[in-house]
Amino acid sequence: MKVAALIPARYNSQRFPGKLMKDLLGKTVIWRTYQAAFQSELFDEVYVITDSQIIFDEINKQGGKVLMSTKEHESGTDRIAEFAPQIDADIIVNIQGDEPFINTEALSGLIQLFRDDDFEIIDIASLMIKIDNKDDFLNPNNVKVVTDTDNFAMYFSRAPIPYSRDYIFEKAFKHIGVYAFRKEVLLGMPDMAPTELEQIEKLENLRFLNEGMMIKMLETDTVNFGIDTEEDLQKAITFLQNKTK
Repeated sequence: MKVAALIPARYNSQRFPGKLMKDLLGKTVIWRTYQAAFQSELFDEVYVITDSQIIFDEINKQGGKVLMSTKEHESGTDRIAEFAPQIDADIIVNIQGDEPFINTEALSGLIQLFRDDDFEIIDIASLMIKIDNKDDFLNPNNVKVVTDTDNFAMYFSRAPIPYSRDYIFEKAFKHIGVYAFRKEVLLGMPDMAPTELEQIEKLENLRFLNEGMMIKMLETDTVNFGIDTEEDLQKAITFLQNKTK
């Protein structure tokens, strides 16, 4: 089973423009992300997918593999789906370009799901982490997921689900937006129109559920360190400085 990592990379981030090209102790954020994916040894191929000439030139200059998108896309998933037909892989993992400290153990677990006994019924695998406090439970920026007894996703929402009047969080999970796709799913993306629920919640994973896809959720206890703000970048610099001491 061949596995590829695709890293969608936009330059014009709304919250932190140009963040992927920011310096992170001598290397850009996007190049550190590429290196982390490559050095994990989990993938047969690693590509950056971008619509930015600046990012394209950076990865190309460093000797990495990069593909230039010429289409406008609403999401990173749509961006990698554009190139899925030319990727020689059975499983394609979407890695965020602003997360240079990837959780290798969690990614390995996602890939392993497709090698287990029930791999044939899994279309997509993704991560979730337990919610243990009221603020995180009520925060609409935290996407919640409800699963069945086999940990297949039943619904995703920004609302607090499953609702508990007593705020008991035993079955409350936050969705972490890391996806491993069976390649066929991405090949079918152009034929999947956004659904009404997706547009209401602003969650593309509801499109997959509407199409009847089986999304296997894997529980993790670690959240990837993303760089969304200048403050996050400073934290990442400090983290690397302490790591190299």
